[in-house]
Amino acid sequence: MRSKLDRMAEQLEQRQNPDGSWTFCFENSPMTDAFMIILLCSLGQREDMWVDKLVERLFLLQTREGTWKLFKDEETGNLSSTIEAYVALRMSGIKEGDERIARAKRFIQEEGGVGKAHSLTRFMLAILGGVKWKRVLPVPIEFVLIPPSSPVGFWDFSSYARAHMAPILLLKSRGYTHESQGIVGELKAMYREGEERIPDGERHFLDKIATALGNMGGLSSSLKERAERFTRDYMLERIEPDGTYMKYFSSSFFMIYALLSVGYRQDDPLIQKCVEGLKAMILKTERGYHQQNSPSSIWDTALLSYALQSAGRSAADKSIERSIRFLQKHQQFRYGDWGMESPVAPGGWGFTAGNTMHPDVDDTSAALRALTSAAAGRPDMRDSWQRGVDFMVGMQNSDGGWPAFEPNKTNELLTLFPINGAEAAAIDPSTPDLTGRALEFLGNYAGLKRNRRGIKKGISWLKKAQEIDGSWYGRWGVCYIYGTWAAVTGMRAVGVPGDDRHLVLAKQWLEKIQRRDGGWGESCLSDQVKRYIPLYKATISQTAWALDALISLEEGPTPAIDTGMQTLLELLEEKDDYPTGAGLPGNLYIHYHSYQWIWPMVTISRYLTKYG
Repeated sequence: MRSKLDRMAEQLEQRQNPDGSWTFCFENSPMTDAFMIILLCSLGQREDMWVDKLVERLFLLQTREGTWKLFKDEETGNLSSTIEAYVALRMSGIKEGDERIARAKRFIQEEGGVGKAHSLTRFMLAILGGVKWKRVLPVPIEFVLIPPSSPVGFWDFSSYARAHMAPILLLKSRGYTHESQGIVGELKAMYREGEERIPDGERHFLDKIATALGNMGGLSSSLKERAERFTRDYMLERIEPDGTYMKYFSSSFFMIYALLSVGYRQDDPLIQKCVEGLKAMILKTERGYHQQNSPSSIWDTALLSYALQSAGRSAADKSIERSIRFLQKHQQFRYGDWGMESPVAPGGWGFTAGNTMHPDVDDTSAALRALTSAAAGRPDMRDSWQRGVDFMVGMQNSDGGWPAFEPNKTNELLTLFPINGAEAAAIDPSTPDLTGRALEFLGNYAGLKRNRRGIKKGISWLKKAQEIDGSWYGRWGVCYIYGTWAAVTGMRAVGVPGDDRHLVLAKQWLEKIQRRDGGWGESCLSDQVKRYIPLYKATISQTAWALDALISLEEGPTPAIDTGMQTLLELLEEKDDYPTGAGLPGNLYIHYHSYQWIWPMVTISRYLTKYG
């Protein structure tokens, strides 16, 4: 084990960038590759070198049946991904008669056509004129002006949802279409009438909006103009230095078309800078060049520095020093939208180096773990570290758990918003994985234990959130293994005894789902059906998470731990590209290329530290 750790540490040091960061791919679904092709072609940049490179990647990812998938064990193809790839390839110039295109088209028609696609896919289709806006979003733009005193409003959305809804609502209000290259007729032919029926729950939500707007005097041209100015300004105020909108590809994609809808020209410097910022997020992988939704430079650097320190590297080590300087440089000291919900001073970190205004709890705790050892001996760093801790503590939800981006964005009415995935993305509730990881940092690195009021509330929330089988759901990782690992290690860090019944149940569940080969593997399907679905193989990160949880509970090695550790060492010699990160259930899963380093290093180090 020690030789494995040393070898991995040496390899990581060789891969470190001069600025102290690490660059590993944040590999998400084919959506971003397809959308980038669509964007460049629709802006008259078909000859850009990235179009052919991304087209090549899409064909590499296509299945024999002509489909595209979000993950390997998805039963058939993914309809939305296949539609996105089909549109992108056709716009790039691939002929309709090409057999690869024909197979994709057959699948789309067999699965019910474009009307069955995910909302983000249908918004893209509406931009291209293939679907009418009124069919994909029945919410008026005046929704953004509803006052906070109403039961529901724009500011009740999570920050991630607001980032996307602002441009989409503006596009819908303007009825904007950017028709391109004869694809419109094909898209319309794949739409079936009657697919815009609104479910009762969503109709209830729309009734609430109508009532609130009625209290404001009803719809009018002046109100619509105000709402359009608001959404435009909302986007412009959140453009990052590299030109992207909140450093997400997906939100930037919609922003570009939204700005075109209000009169910006394609050659406007603002739009051109955004496009160049998106191109800078393309990274080479073993399966071609990939358009990342957001680079993971802060997340990866923080966790890799933490993993190296867990493996024995000191804060004085040159590699660690460089990583710490990089992280310090990117701590955020400007107020963001979260300030409307929490009086705490700035001091958090975002997901990527280009993110200057959108910190989150998980990246903040990751950065703080990496800084803790160095902060103990340096007053300047101690101040930076303490500001981060204060920010993180101040982000706790009133129910006791922790959200991702902003506290108390928990208005459940918004889960009825008429788009796919609203239940997961529209609000920012407490989640077991974020709460567990927050507690783990606060207990193991900030010295806070269960007698503190905020910690007590966090423990209480976690216990209430436990599933009947002993597991916890993980929102940002796949899925019940991830959530259970975070909850168990978090509660142990703040002093919850190992014989607590919630932890005993969790231990029994982890041992029950251990594979015969000694590892752990869970399918992304778990995230969609909201129950544990085993994977056809063990994965490195899920095996490491399960083992880390068990190690935190056991005073000595058990058969489950020993067989698991042996399997983990064997997995290090194999290629593992199954996505174990989650972005949006049923739409966005992430293969973090850094995870094959981070989590086995952390778990092996924990084993050696505790058991010798």
